[in-house]
Amino acid sequence: MSTRRKVSLITLGCARNEVDSEELAARIEDAGWDLADGADGTDGADVVVVNTCGFIEAAKKDSIDTLLAAHDSGAKVVAAGCMAERYGRELAEALPEADAVLGFDDYADIGDRLDDVLAGRRRDAHTPRDRRVLLPISPVERGSAAVAVPGHGGPEDLPDGVAPASGPRVLRRRLGGGPVAPLKLASGCDRRCTFCAIPAFRGAYVSRPPAEVLAEARWLAGHGVRELFLVSENSTSYGKDLGDLRALEKLLPGLAAVDGIERVRVSYLQPAETRPGLIEAICGTPGVAPYFDLSFQHASGPVLRSMRRFGDRERFLGLLDRIRELAPEAGVRSNFIVGFPGETEDDVDELAEFLSAARLDAIGVFGYSDEDGTEAAGLDGKLDAAEVAARVEELSSLADELTAQRAEDRVGTAVSVLLEDKAEDGLVEGRAEHQAPEVDGTVRVRGAGLALGEIVAARVTGSDGVDLTADVS
Repeated sequence: MSTRRKVSLITLGCARNEVDSEELAARIEDAGWDLADGADGTDGADVVVVNTCGFIEAAKKDSIDTLLAAHDSGAKVVAAGCMAERYGRELAEALPEADAVLGFDDYADIGDRLDDVLAGRRRDAHTPRDRRVLLPISPVERGSAAVAVPGHGGPEDLPDGVAPASGPRVLRRRLGGGPVAPLKLASGCDRRCTFCAIPAFRGAYVSRPPAEVLAEARWLAGHGVRELFLVSENSTSYGKDLGDLRALEKLLPGLAAVDGIERVRVSYLQPAETRPGLIEAICGTPGVAPYFDLSFQHASGPVLRSMRRFGDRERFLGLLDRIRELAPEAGVRSNFIVGFPGETEDDVDELAEFLSAARLDAIGVFGYSDEDGTEAAGLDGKLDAAEVAARVEELSSLADELTAQRAEDRVGTAVSVLLEDKAEDGLVEGRAEHQAPEVDGTVRVRGAGLALGEIVAARVTGSDGVDLTADVS
């Protein structure tokens, strides 16, 4: 009787990577491997697969540290994910502790790759290439192209001997529990922001067909999920390669109607592409959270144009006004880059004025740094690192003050809270509609008979920073 081989899968980075890892997990199990348990992801594993993040320098360092720690466990180590795809052979040469560096094109054959690693058969890492060139320039011609796109496994044909009546099987294996799960709408990006390297290694924009997304939503509901967190690099572009720019507005009611799903949340909206119809769908569809994760990045028109983005303070405030006309208590979060090449003190003041007027629930402030292969890395007007850090500190302090005030403004209001975890003092911790997983704060709820996984009506009684306390109504 053959001994089962065991693999551990560690996921770094964003919720999109979580979906990719769960596709990999399904493929790995199909290939005859067991998935190891263990909080550190390495307990008893023969091979450790690290799904890396390659977005910014801090994420790359975290990926390297995780790979080295996995090597120290004594297991074979495989680097996969964005950093592995982005650097390929360069990463393999710089990190001999990794027994293999796999790109996205290896995912379909992950079982064979792990067999090679365990047997000590070295495989040359790929030479990175701009994945945008692998797909047609015209979005509507991309559906027929045979290109590996992680997280787009979709329903698979059943193996021989399984009754067709059982239906297609979703190519995904949940790696965690809890009542919320990310659901990928699309991968890649067609925008050309000067600071961002993601399109080059993630590729051009590819939407998942609505039927495939709905099938996975039903599968997730069957695995105890109550909130779907829709993820992509740019959700406002969903459907453009399917020939329907209103595809997301049409999809949302169907997702909200899936039996067992009580809340649908959309992430990563481009302000310039956030159409009135989409705002209406998010604010007015029962079961869809009135929540807007808007990628503003800055509020100064000149800086945004240098970033090759669109908008300014006045336009962004107008967009927020339109949202709040339909949903006054809508949640809004955004991230901002400060210290971009050529940014002046007047630009910083413009951003500060926008933040003060915008009433955002969550604000992320990041200092600019050069990224390999981006246009911004070659721009003039670079700021001293100490000046960038000072601007980050200044605006982060303002952001903390403003978001705490916004949370305090919610005291006395009614909220619907998805209960997710036990808290101290007999309270239960969860999230209201204006709070996305992990990044936007929580609500600690007081009440009798509260059960994890249910959504309860509560009234906010207090705040601490961006976090709230509430009593069941």
